[in-house]
Amino acid sequence: MGLVLWAVAVPLSRRLGLQEKVRRKPSPNAVLESFYSKHQKGPDERQLSGLAKQSDLQTRQVERWFRSRLRQDQPSLTKKFCEACWRSLFYIISYTMAMAILYNKPWTWDSRECWTGYPQQPLVPSIYVYYIMQLSFYGSLVITLPFDVKRKDHKMQIIHHAATIFLISFSYCANYIRIGTLVMIIHDASDCLLEPTKMFHYLKWRKICDTLFIVFSAVFLFSRLVIFPSKVLYNTYYYSMEIYKPFLGYYLMNGSLMILQLLHIFWSYLIVRMLGRFFVCGTMEKDLRSDSDDSEKGEEEMAQEKEAKKNGSVPSSPNSGGSYISKDTPLQLNGSSHPTNSHTKIR
Repeated sequence: MGLVLWAVAVPLSRRLGLQEKVRRKPSPNAVLESFYSKHQKGPDERQLSGLAKQSDLQTRQVERWFRSRLRQDQPSLTKKFCEACWRSLFYIISYTMAMAILYNKPWTWDSRECWTGYPQQPLVPSIYVYYIMQLSFYGSLVITLPFDVKRKDHKMQIIHHAATIFLISFSYCANYIRIGTLVMIIHDASDCLLEPTKMFHYLKWRKICDTLFIVFSAVFLFSRLVIFPSKVLYNTYYYSMEIYKPFLGYYLMNGSLMILQLLHIFWSYLIVRMLGRFFVCGTMEKDLRSDSDDSEKGEEEMAQEKEAKKNGSVPSSPNSGGSYISKDTPLQLNGSSHPTNSHTKIR
């Protein structure tokens, strides 16, 4: 399935005009390559002078070599586009399937129905397929985690995937099926908007990307901070106690749901920062986007920050086109930028 999607997504990205950054390969150097293979990062100031002597190069040349070498290992835009493409396909299919299955179920509209007849609640085949599909998807995300694009919230994603897999598995074993379906459809509602937003971001279609992100933000904040606590958390904490006394499953389920809610609050904080920037200034800061990657920051940016700290000035940050724009320069919603001083440097 992944190979088929890759075969479709790569030509699609080319047809839609995805442009890759040109990456120059560093010249062969056994000493520097050996150091990089061992440490997977650039040298510090003490190691730099030693490597320069061993390789018979100047310090600046060694720094330049490591910058080029680090860029070679960064994920390409094509890889990120393909990753967002297949996730978009899954979330759209999953959300559509959930709506078709749950729209006429009584517990979708009345939370107390989640406990009617519990634990003797029959499992219909459509919900069984929906459960297996969700469990398989998040299991695949854990398996491919070492190979996926590393993002700023990488550790949070690991916690999220672990809690989600536990919740799906435990709710199935304890027959909390009705609660489980509500949790999954609430999450899919915003996830099916986030991944297409990333696709348009990689394509640099700014107006569509920013419009989708605002819609996604509204859906995310409402579903995760309003519907999830009122429809799920209140249901599992209080409604269940009206029928059954708390037992081990009660604490395990609610503990995992609270972990998810804490992650929702963390991600909501990041989204609100972006929305605040938009409504106050009419701009969005690129580095706050949820698809920003740790790998995007190479040794060149780090070297500039070190130099800026020494000089007592504010470091620059790279925009999506590879240029450096000072912190005082906002990114406009239409993708254009207007530098306010002479700190802009095109790489």
